[in-house]
Amino acid sequence: MPIADSEFILNKDGSVYHLNLLPDHISDTIITVGDPERVPSVSEHFDSIETKIHKREFVTHVGYYKGKRMAVISTGMGTDNIDILMNELDALVNIDFVTREVRPQAEHISLRIVRVGTSGSLQADVPVGSLLASEHAVGLDSLMQFYPLVETGLEIEVAQGIQQALQLPYRPYCVRGSDLLREQIGHDMIMGNTLTCPGFYGPQGRVLRLDLRLPHLIEAYQNYRYQSAEGEFRLTNFEMETAGYYSLGRMLGHEVLSLNAIVANRATGEFATNSDQIVGDLIQKTLDRL
Repeated sequence: MPIADSEFILNKDGSVYHLNLLPDHISDTIITVGDPERVPSVSEHFDSIETKIHKREFVTHVGYYKGKRMAVISTGMGTDNIDILMNELDALVNIDFVTREVRPQAEHISLRIVRVGTSGSLQADVPVGSLLASEHAVGLDSLMQFYPLVETGLEIEVAQGIQQALQLPYRPYCVRGSDLLREQIGHDMIMGNTLTCPGFYGPQGRVLRLDLRLPHLIEAYQNYRYQSAEGEFRLTNFEMETAGYYSLGRMLGHEVLSLNAIVANRATGEFATNSDQIVGDLIQKTLDRL
């Protein structure tokens, strides 16, 4: 059945509502960044740029890098924006914009989406300046309260353990990212498990004028451990989007990887003075390996 106008919203030019993109605008390989001003830092490496589109915090450049067509899109911060991004990217390739119908499963297109972002380390042995590929992501936000996410036994047990350790009134969610992309792009990076927080201050243990409900929050993040047949699970770093990417990518059938430039270490109190250089190194590695 056609999807109602109120559910699948298109602009007057036929483009998808928030991203302002048409199906022809997008490629099957996509790099995402949080900061709109970081988009040119990626596309400046392109051999040529065919499309530039800007709406709200979503800036898109589409072009070619060493003969391969790819896009770079900014998302802004938070899993609420990732909800918009992932659903609308999927719609561009898996919904017919004329009939407003979902394409048959046999015609499903799987995108390759790589987040290139900054992150703070939770562990002293994940130093400032390092690059980290997220194996799992744990979401402290509420996004997956609204979707039928299916988690593995390990993922459920990890999430339940974190709920207990943090004394949360709800269970977080835990999702593994793309093994294929992680082996292809992040093979020589630190492998980690990323905590996705629903804010930059309180949820990441920062105190300015407001006290924390859990005064030892950072220590709880740092000290969490889960022992399984696969080894010890610990939280290595935190940011604000990865769990949204991984969960929506799983449900929509896309390969998704989060790569993190570690620019702060909460265990040692360090912050990088050369964060642009660290991010630039990650951008170059990602482009060359995609």
